[in-house]
Amino acid sequence: MARWVELKGRRFWILSEPQGGPGWKATVLEENGETQEAVGIDATADTRVAADDAAERELRRRLQA
Repeated sequence: MARWVELKGRRFWILSEPQGGPGWKATVLEENGETQEAVGIDATADTRVAADDAAERELRRRLQA
């Protein structure tokens, strides 16, 4: 699953996938034209939505600094 977010004129994708066993892992990628580059933000949680939300919160926090 993926969620698209635009912040400060930049496009990001939050990709989530189930982990082994219960839980989900979300990873943030930045879209650069035709490529995507990992931002270095990963988040895990019991549900996909919770993992996505945690990754987006961390992304917003880092862009504020």
